[in-house]
Amino acid sequence: MSDAFTEAFGAIYYITLGCAKNEVDTDRMRSLLLSAGYEEAYDVSEADLAIVNTCSFLASATSESIEATLSLAEEVAGGVREVPIVMCGCVPSRYGDELPEELPEVAAFVRTDEEDGIVGVVDGLLGIDRSAPAAVPEVKRTVEGAVAYVKISDGCDRFCSFCAIPFIRGRYHSRPFGEIREEVVDLVSEGVREIVLIGQDTGIWGSDLSQEGSGPHNLAQLLVSLAEEVRGQGVWLRVLYLQPEGMTDELISAIRDTPEVLAYIDIPIQHCCEHVLARMNRSGSEQELEDLFARLRREIPGMVIRTTYLVGFPGETVEEHERMLAFMDRIGFDYVSVFPYSREEPARAARMEDQIPEDEKLDRTQAAMDLAEALGFAATAEHVGETAEVTIDGVEETDDGYELVGHAWFQAPDCDGAVHLDAVEAAVGDIVQVEFTDSFCYELVGHVIG
Repeated sequence: MSDAFTEAFGAIYYITLGCAKNEVDTDRMRSLLLSAGYEEAYDVSEADLAIVNTCSFLASATSESIEATLSLAEEVAGGVREVPIVMCGCVPSRYGDELPEELPEVAAFVRTDEEDGIVGVVDGLLGIDRSAPAAVPEVKRTVEGAVAYVKISDGCDRFCSFCAIPFIRGRYHSRPFGEIREEVVDLVSEGVREIVLIGQDTGIWGSDLSQEGSGPHNLAQLLVSLAEEVRGQGVWLRVLYLQPEGMTDELISAIRDTPEVLAYIDIPIQHCCEHVLARMNRSGSEQELEDLFARLRREIPGMVIRTTYLVGFPGETVEEHERMLAFMDRIGFDYVSVFPYSREEPARAARMEDQIPEDEKLDRTQAAMDLAEALGFAATAEHVGETAEVTIDGVEETDDGYELVGHAWFQAPDCDGAVHLDAVEAAVGDIVQVEFTDSFCYELVGHVIG
């Protein structure tokens, strides 16, 4: 055990890969382990055990997760000292039976549905024999900072033909309102000023829960209920990962009429052509999507829209690719994530004929990224001259010294750029009034005016 943690059972070092949902899962495991008597190590040289929470959404993410694990194993073996490694999350969920033989460097593998048992796994590896069961925290979060992600659901029932998530995370299940409410209230009481609601398919939250009782039964009602809980505390509510079908009349009204809910929507459409969408096992058409985005901007003033284009899906023609680019340009999305299609077993599209050659796929991806950047840079530049509240996220060192960095309401944390501020006395979590004076790429420069 590390000398720095002689009064604890041991020190745990965490590495998290992938999306914000994995960040939430790591934070939950950290909270469980802290309550059980473990400390957090901020360098592997101080750790008694390391946890790597992995992503396996794409083949490239799986490779990155394995490479990070092997790199950590080499660091441990290369002179730091022997530290057991626990691989958690999506890679064990997807490839669990194959991993012990393929990765002997890893001491234990924990699937996503086993992560609440992390204390028992760590106790076993470190030889901890408890005289009494480990304490379980009432609210299993430890986030420190201005922003916190809150999972409102997990799993997915859509079975899009390109996606392995249902096979990794299982079928869709909503978290009960009471659990979500308790977590949000606790986070806000600890100083969190932005709650970001996430899940694989947030728009259908509540559809699998009992419709009896007086609590919220859908996402619109959930947003309104949470807004009432945090009203008057200067808290923003943001929701990500909505499918087009989830944009109901009630939800549009809730976003428009609830001040705490940001006019920001992340709708990953993947494509606009009906033929491609049908092969993806998704619904909709170009006209339906265009009508939806026009309605959102018409009914919700200042609406900011992020989407996703999955490039080079099997059978996508050059004409369909060009139609998607024209659609992106015509809608004028504020932010677009662009991903080349990746063959992911056991998803059905991996076995489809007419796969797009890699070089053609990369050419199309580059064209889409060029357009996405042009749209995003232009949308960012439009804010120059405006004033808005900015949440302080941290401090960065530059060639000219230190500067505060934050984000405005129209920037989702960690993915939409940031606001760089002139030096003032402020702390992480503070909300300041800012005039935007310049922009570069997705970034804004701002002057604090209050």
